[in-house]
Amino acid sequence: MTEISREHPRYESLITREKIVEGVRIGITSKQGLVAQGRGEAFDYLIGERTTESAAFAERAAVAHMLLATKLIISVNGNTAALVPENLVALADVTGATLEVNLFHRSDARIHKIAEHLKSRGAGKVLGCKGDKRLDLSHDRAIVDEEGIFNADVVLVPLEDGDRCQKLVEMGKTVISIDLNPLSRTSLSSTVSIIDNVTRALQNMTQFAKDMKHDSRQSLRDVIVSYDNNKVISDALYAIQERLKLQAGERGIQWI
Repeated sequence: MTEISREHPRYESLITREKIVEGVRIGITSKQGLVAQGRGEAFDYLIGERTTESAAFAERAAVAHMLLATKLIISVNGNTAALVPENLVALADVTGATLEVNLFHRSDARIHKIAEHLKSRGAGKVLGCKGDKRLDLSHDRAIVDEEGIFNADVVLVPLEDGDRCQKLVEMGKTVISIDLNPLSRTSLSSTVSIIDNVTRALQNMTQFAKDMKHDSRQSLRDVIVSYDNNKVISDALYAIQERLKLQAGERGIQWI
């Protein structure tokens, strides 16, 4: 990767971009993933490149669902494999989840490369290579493993496609998304919508899982009952609005 000084004011953002570029170079990320990363980066800037209070609330509710799950799957695409492989493995380890590779621009070669990439970062079993079931969708993210996403009761879908998210919800699954756009189809259809950067969200969730792992099942259910996904989305929109107002005010620009 290109060497970037830690003194650079956009250091974290630039490092993230370099990871995606490296993912393309080694064949685990599609070129289209570069576009998706740029879109997410724009929303992260709008929200202030921070985990908001409502996002942390969603992350905690997500972990409660994960710890109560009977069959928990974390879906992995090319961007998440490039950006946060160690974080995916850490969260899977503490919650008892299984990782499953699922791609829009699917090929057997990419599936196997991502699985090996995750295993090189400490993952145990990685699903996605069988692809022995198909959801009722017209593209290749419909292809899933029967022992994984198809039969899971809770699925974490970082950086997800909205139509597959909707289909998983229709199948009766609890779907947890990580998406910086609060008005995306994914955010609007998920059971728990985490409006946060995936790099921050997975670290936060891993810590929450460590803290909550020994809580009673009733305590975890209480966290879920107190959760309001519509409010989380509303709070994210408000945070973006307030951030823009603040930025405009600091530059002497009138906010209309």
